[in-house]
Amino acid sequence: MTLTEISYVDFKKMSREYQVLYLTENLRDLPEDLVDPGIDLLIGAGETELAISLAKDSGRVERAVKIAVDYGDYLWAAMIAKKAGRNEESKNLYKEGLDYYVSTEKYERAVSAGQALGLPQDQIDHLLEAGIRSESRKMDLGRVQYAMESMAVSLENALVGRDDEMAEELRKTMEVEREKMMRRAAENQEE
Repeated sequence: MTLTEISYVDFKKMSREYQVLYLTENLRDLPEDLVDPGIDLLIGAGETELAISLAKDSGRVERAVKIAVDYGDYLWAAMIAKKAGRNEESKNLYKEGLDYYVSTEKYERAVSAGQALGLPQDQIDHLLEAGIRSESRKMDLGRVQYAMESMAVSLENALVGRDDEMAEELRKTMEVEREKMMRRAAENQEE
C-alpha cells in the first residue's frame, strides 16, 4: 500500500507500534490529514525529534518551535525560527536557551547559545570555565585517580632497567603530576 492510499481511518485501525513505524518510514510523504495526529503520536511515543521534524517540514513552524522548547532544545527551536525568517523570535529563543542551559548545567549548549547571540569572548570563556567546574564536581575522583595510578605503574614498569635521560625525565614528570593530583584531590575533598 502506498502512502497516499492510506486513510486516516485505516491509520487509526493500526496498532500504535505500527502507526509509529509507518510515520517514521513515511515522515516526508504523509497526507495532510495524518500530519497533526502523527505529530501527537510521535511525541507520545518519545520520538520528539521526529515530531519536530514533521512539524517543521510540514510548515507548522510554531508547533515545531513549541515542541522543541518543551523538549528543552532551544538551539533547534531558535534555528527553526531563524530559518522561517523570525529573527527576533530566534534571538529570544537563544536568550531563553542560554538561561535554561546554565540553570540545568548544560554548558556546552550554553556556549552554543552564547556564540549564536554574539556574546563577547570573555563571557563565552566564563561559560566554558563554569562547564569545566560543573563536570569536575560530577567526576568520581577516586576512579580517575585509580586509572591514573594504573597508567603510572604501567609506565614505570616500562621504564624498569632504563637509566637514560628520557626515562629520568619521565619519572620526574610523573612524580610532579602525582603530587599535583594529590593536592587537587585534597582540595576537592575540603570543598
